[in-house]
Amino acid sequence: MTIYTNLVDIQNRTIYPAAITVQDGKIKAVEPTEKMVTGYAMPGFVDAHVHIESSMLIPSEFARLAVVHGTVATVSDPHEIANVMGIEGVYYMLENGKKVPFKFNFGAPSCVPATSFETAGAEIDVAGIEELMANPDIKYLAEMMNYPGVIYDDPMVLAKLEAAKAVNKPIDGHTPGIRGEAIEKYIAAGISTDHECFTLAEALEKLSLGMKVIIREGSAAKNFEALIDILPEHSANVMFCSDDKHPDDLLVGHINQLVARAIAKGKPLFDVLQAACINPVEHYRLDVGLLKVGDMADFIIAKDLVDFEIAATYIDGQLVAQEGKTLIERVEEKTINNFDTLPKQVSDFAIEPKTEKLHVIWAIDGELITKDLVAIAKVEDNNTVSDIEQDVLKMVVVNRYANTPPAIAFIKGFELTEGALASCVGHDSHNIIAVGATDEAICKAVNLIIENKGGISAVSNQKTHVLPLPVAGIMTTDAGEVVAEKYAHIDHFSKEILHCPLRAPFMTLSFMALLVIPRLKLSDKGLFDGGDFKFTPLFV
Repeated sequence: MTIYTNLVDIQNRTIYPAAITVQDGKIKAVEPTEKMVTGYAMPGFVDAHVHIESSMLIPSEFARLAVVHGTVATVSDPHEIANVMGIEGVYYMLENGKKVPFKFNFGAPSCVPATSFETAGAEIDVAGIEELMANPDIKYLAEMMNYPGVIYDDPMVLAKLEAAKAVNKPIDGHTPGIRGEAIEKYIAAGISTDHECFTLAEALEKLSLGMKVIIREGSAAKNFEALIDILPEHSANVMFCSDDKHPDDLLVGHINQLVARAIAKGKPLFDVLQAACINPVEHYRLDVGLLKVGDMADFIIAKDLVDFEIAATYIDGQLVAQEGKTLIERVEEKTINNFDTLPKQVSDFAIEPKTEKLHVIWAIDGELITKDLVAIAKVEDNNTVSDIEQDVLKMVVVNRYANTPPAIAFIKGFELTEGALASCVGHDSHNIIAVGATDEAICKAVNLIIENKGGISAVSNQKTHVLPLPVAGIMTTDAGEVVAEKYAHIDHFSKEILHCPLRAPFMTLSFMALLVIPRLKLSDKGLFDGGDFKFTPLFV
């Protein structure tokens, strides 16, 4: 077939009318034409770092939604399912992803479990990393979140890095706020990217040391505004990613949204497209075509170069999306899971006060980092309870892999006036995490998750809502469009009925158990100080 369109030649920084001929899934010819053309052809967009699991969709369903927005490939870290299912979970993602025309590029999760301060469902040791690194379907060593282990020469961490170096595969980083000598040593260990920068100064320092910066804009963590100004001067070393994308957001847009926003801010077109289309392919050495003769025919046609609404997406020469509709067929898939805990009682969530004051996690909208503040404990019947007036709400983490007492803390930022939210998407170990206005509501929301062996739930004084996630307790095999609609409904309920002001309440909640991001977080074993990397008392 031959397509007549404007060619956006990113590498030569020119645009001209062209005839693009595709044969046997490859680009056979790209030639100037004098025929009438429409649209703008360019290599497809690549999400340079994403956890597919956070969309709550299995890979095949993620692909069906993503191609509509011009995404042809992802650099995907299956860290979440690996923390539940181990290597079996990684293979599940690989095999499901192969069933659709989309270019998933999975890495080997480097930190399973993420830390020793939480209970995960599995472990991937050095031998497991070596097994995965030997697999040609594994493209890189995924984000090394254990930055203290790198900085202080932990033997197991260094052995995992060496396993990647031995087969010449890239190593992804994870160093939120790490500066100075510490980041120098981390980079010297062979780690080449970071998607955790949240200030311009931090990003510039890492770029100056030879690290590539991935600008993240997901459903919860939003660093685009803080970092986009690095692009013109450092366009060769910048990429875009979502990291975590909820299904309703993915239904609306993906990397194309970041491209349009960057253009709206006056950033040079070719710099923006280099970050969105070229740099991930070259850095990770992906089998993704770049619209050159002989390449696989992975390209998109945008209607314009302002809004980047996508008219068509091609992968290996196959039309996979057209005019806002996916052409990828659904595939039937089995479910796998690891879930073993019994329903809880309201009394399980009571906590006797030790002092009059307590440490409180302060959740910041749009950020993964939290603050530590001190508040006066509200006590009823010798039980420390949620203080709705002060927005100091009880938060719990329930071990999903065994029957152990819940861990309890308090959090500010959710502003629930009644009811509770709960989720089995709780990074990184995916235990059950919940926040609520009363112990009764928390118990009800948690038990909905247990009854369904995974999912997200929201309860008010009158109603209950649950979105079951039977695949590892964090994903579903249902159609992406259906999941997006159900998620949007429960998200709306949390905001309009429970009055949560956060842009992504469930995504924010999921990160409150992410110990590798400072400052205060909660695991199933207790309140954790991510700055000092140790447990800390709840009561002051």
